[in-house]
Amino acid sequence: MQINTLYYGDCLTIMREKMEAGSVDLVYLDPPFNSKKDYNAIYKDETGRPLPNQVEAFTDTWELSNERLRTIRNMLVLLRECEVDEHDANFLASFISSLVNSQFDMAAYLAYMTERLLEIKRVMKDTATVYLHCDPTASHYLKIAMDVAFGKDNFLNEVIWHYKRWTATAKRFQRMHDCILWYSKTTTHKFTQPLQPYSDEKWIEDTVRGVVYGKLVRLKDSEGKYIKRKEQRGGVLMHDVWHDINFIAPTSRERLGYPTQKPVKLLERIISASSDPGDVVFDPFCGCATSIEAAEKLNRKWIGIDITIHAVRRVARLRLQDRLHLKEGEDYVIDGVPQNWEGAHHLWEQDPYQFQKWCVEQVEGFVNVKRTADEGIDGRIYFDMSGVNVLQSMALEVKGGENVGINAIRSLNSVLQFENIQMAGLIMLHDLGTRQTKNFRETMALAGDVEIDGKSYPKLQMLTVREILEGKRFDMPQPVGRTKSGYDSDLINHPISN
Repeated sequence: MQINTLYYGDCLTIMREKMEAGSVDLVYLDPPFNSKKDYNAIYKDETGRPLPNQVEAFTDTWELSNERLRTIRNMLVLLRECEVDEHDANFLASFISSLVNSQFDMAAYLAYMTERLLEIKRVMKDTATVYLHCDPTASHYLKIAMDVAFGKDNFLNEVIWHYKRWTATAKRFQRMHDCILWYSKTTTHKFTQPLQPYSDEKWIEDTVRGVVYGKLVRLKDSEGKYIKRKEQRGGVLMHDVWHDINFIAPTSRERLGYPTQKPVKLLERIISASSDPGDVVFDPFCGCATSIEAAEKLNRKWIGIDITIHAVRRVARLRLQDRLHLKEGEDYVIDGVPQNWEGAHHLWEQDPYQFQKWCVEQVEGFVNVKRTADEGIDGRIYFDMSGVNVLQSMALEVKGGENVGINAIRSLNSVLQFENIQMAGLIMLHDLGTRQTKNFRETMALAGDVEIDGKSYPKLQMLTVREILEGKRFDMPQPVGRTKSGYDSDLINHPISN
């Protein structure tokens, strides 16, 4: 297991294949909430103009796929293998199965989360605790799963994080809090007993109390005077309602461009309360890496996992390099993002959509919001053209299959004619034979060239993944939408509680 590593992939797979039992000191997870939303990041270029298309961050919509049905059918076996209490195991397995007909999305979500909670428990040390960040959408369901996975006696707190933001008209009270479920693995868990200020200074007691004849009283010395405290307490033990850390404002410099971003102060409080310097902090849904920044600032080691290429390659890397000034390869490692053709091919086999996103971002493009499965426009590269205020674009289509026919070029040519774009590019995983390459290029040439600021560019172009990895790019004007450091600029969107 590598420390200070950002893994790309499914946290269940990464934990099973790369993480040892009893290897982490603290777990924080901010997983999807079953909110039935698609979360997108909206970026701007160096001039402050918003890019026309959003970048999909992640989807929090759940379907009862064959994979989830298999998990539900095997849930009781899985719980028994993890040595969960037999009665609790029977209850949870039956409960999830009962949701299949009435709330299939919740059944799929709970099956997904239960698998990962059991694996999280395995990688925790006996002194470790886990904080699960959620909201009232699914907190009551998740608490049942946590009670079963960790044991109801190991439930420590339900922390309420109350924040303030703008109000809206609704036929209900404003929803202004998230829930953080805190569980231990054993009774020997770490807790630093953080303090919060007294609500009223006049209640601060400066005398010493003790038990005399079974009663708690203020103690006196031999002269009958009350014994004074030598040191004043800095406050009272922190409560389980946190209202002193607000949501990140839309204009805050802390915002990185990830929809469900949480304040660093929130994570610093959690990490300080339940770990020591040098401990390993683990976040299996690290998103924009808030937990990693907090861990790094507090001199903790860390492991982060996320299943979204965009989060790992751009948003988290932005935080690590630009904010924390860490160097990839020296201070931290990114694992799982393709570095060669074989890695790209493996990604295509594992998740074609993430492969498409990886290809688009490799050529400085932005992924379309609409999720596609190897069809349609998968992304765009934006550029400026003199005399035109609106950003121009090259449409991108990605093909991962082996048998890419000439119809792919004809289809791309149709996109060129009917979409408001200047150029179109085809990215292919597999190399073409010499004869097929010649045929493709001749067909592309029929589309002609486009003149932009005094220079001609082919309207239709193609690149293979191998060429991209060798550093080749589309022949086009300089792409926009990146800051000078090469990473995404600040987010322009409405804050979302999760």
